Amino acid sequence: MSDDLSLSADFPPGDEARWLELAEKALKGAPIEKLTTRTEHGVAVKPLYRAPDWDSAHDASGLPGLAPFTRGDRPVADAYLPWDIRQVVVHPDPATAGAEVMEALTGGVSSVELRVDAAGEQGVVARSAADLSKILADVQLDLATIALEAAGASSAHGVELAALLAAAVGDERSASAMIAFNVDPIGALARTGGLPGPATQELAEAAEFVRDARAQFPMATFLRADARPVHEAGGTDVQELSFLAASVAEYMRALMTVGLSADDAASAMIACISVGADYQVEMSKLRAARRILGRITEAFGASGSAAAIKLQAVTSRRMLARRDPWVNMLRNTAACFAAGVGGADIVTVRTFTDAIGLPGKLARRLARNTQVIAQEESSLGKVTDAPGGSWAIEKLGGDLAEAAWGLFQQIESEGGVLQALANGGFQIGVADARAKRVKAVARRKEWITGVNDFPLLAEELPTVETVNLAAIVRSAAEASGKAPDDRSWASLCAAAADRATLADIAKTGETGAEVEPFWPIRLSEPFERLRDLADQRAASGKAPKIFLAALGPLAEHSARLMYAQNFFAAGGIASAPSTGGAAEIAADFRSSGCSLACICGSDKRYETEAVLVALALRTAGAGRIYLAGRPGEMEQKLRDAGVAEFIHIGVDVLASLELAHAELGLNA
Repeated sequence: MSDDLSLSADFPPGDEARWLELAEKALKGAPIEKLTTRTEHGVAVKPLYRAPDWDSAHDASGLPGLAPFTRGDRPVADAYLPWDIRQVVVHPDPATAGAEVMEALTGGVSSVELRVDAAGEQGVVARSAADLSKILADVQLDLATIALEAAGASSAHGVELAALLAAAVGDERSASAMIAFNVDPIGALARTGGLPGPATQELAEAAEFVRDARAQFPMATFLRADARPVHEAGGTDVQELSFLAASVAEYMRALMTVGLSADDAASAMIACISVGADYQVEMSKLRAARRILGRITEAFGASGSAAAIKLQAVTSRRMLARRDPWVNMLRNTAACFAAGVGGADIVTVRTFTDAIGLPGKLARRLARNTQVIAQEESSLGKVTDAPGGSWAIEKLGGDLAEAAWGLFQQIESEGGVLQALANGGFQIGVADARAKRVKAVARRKEWITGVNDFPLLAEELPTVETVNLAAIVRSAAEASGKAPDDRSWASLCAAAADRATLADIAKTGETGAEVEPFWPIRLSEPFERLRDLADQRAASGKAPKIFLAALGPLAEHSARLMYAQNFFAAGGIASAPSTGGAAEIAADFRSSGCSLACICGSDKRYETEAVLVALALRTAGAGRIYLAGRPGEMEQKLRDAGVAEFIHIGVDVLASLELAHAELGLNA
């Protein structure tokens, strides 16, 4: 008896011809290509992938743990910690931030990222080594990595913050301290549009910091090539990947210029990208990132495991909504799945209240436990490179990598990423992608559940932390006048150890770099603004609403009635439905208190009743009349009867709602 187990024995063999036949039947004569979608940058996503799409039989992606590291930098997944669970701490008060660091480390994370902003608007008000010492007092730095992120007013002072952290750690702990300094002048320039000095000088100083600090912190990483500014500004996956590639190449050149070997240069940095909720595309993007990074480090001469740059994935902020934020839990879960299975070394899940304000205890706990459950209960990390060999993931990842490589070559031809940013063409490309994405959301071709689709008017919002930021800032350390002797790493650390603050050691008074920044967006913001205006009116006791005239029995009008309710609720406008004949509907409208009306019914019912109902509504005083559906040949008759607008799939929902708001006086 054979010991072979055929998992497909109970299923009939796949027949592509039969699949095509059934698909074409479902498409009613439309070409099969209609099922192929494309990413924002034009990369095809096919409905079905087969062996000819990807030569999996010959291990085209290589083996796990080997170049080009498409399948990860380890031959076997770590059964205990498949990826590093990293949580960001942002509370502006240093004492509270310190408590949240320990809460995170004892609550299941394996590392913490401390976002520092001297002004407190985007992170912790930590201005001195003493502040950082208090925050990290109870952290065992040889067991848990502490990462830095310079944010807000501190964005361009990554090296100075690194010096403050180095002074806080002290010489006695530096040899075993697991630190990710995450200095990133390229990312700071992209985010803020400026640096305190010329871009090439800032890059050189960052490279010198790495060269001089490596012996002091042998367990640390020092630079982070961060492509998130492109993503969060609405850029495409290809643009994000190409920016990541260009940043890594720029850092490799800078580090090797100051004397580091290719292996040491690659080992000194990590790479970071955003990850969204479309897990097929996001897993493919992660694999593309690994392939690209492996190709770049290899080209510079790195080899072996040193050539595999660690990859951090952070859940997308642009996808998070302020309205119905509970849905963000599901978005984050999908993104976490994609990041973990896709091969990220470090994963950060944003809190589901990220778009509202400072996260409360529940939000922080859920962000941690999303990853803990993924690892321990869902066992996502127990299989090495789970999507490896998948025709769909491998093919899409390869296509993304090739498209991004072409754009990366274009950036390199301009003189590298710094020059490309200075030229401004890359920003224009991202702005174009952003405009297309915003348009897709406005037309509901890209859905945001709870915002432009299935909005919940009677929502219950979660609580967020509130702080007295002015008091926190007032109590923070001011400049002491203890300036460093020069800009060397040793002088910066000496000044930091001598109680100098960030203001003392930060570079000032120079002519710095200036470029057009990548302005971050959240895709739900335009609809959220309409909801805010509607809520303001509702708070005064006059909630905006629209009268829905339902024609015929429920079976005939329910689909379009629900469509109209959903349509107008996306702008915060409630519905007041009514059924009956023209006279009854007109009477109900007069007593409804509404000024807007929408007719809902079947095409057949429209042929016999829509004109009469529209005339009755206009006579009853309706200021603007809508009809749910396409008018077809009846359009002119309906317009003559008073119908001003037709709402259906494909219209600009946002523009229609803005006009409805104007009719209701909500934009006044």
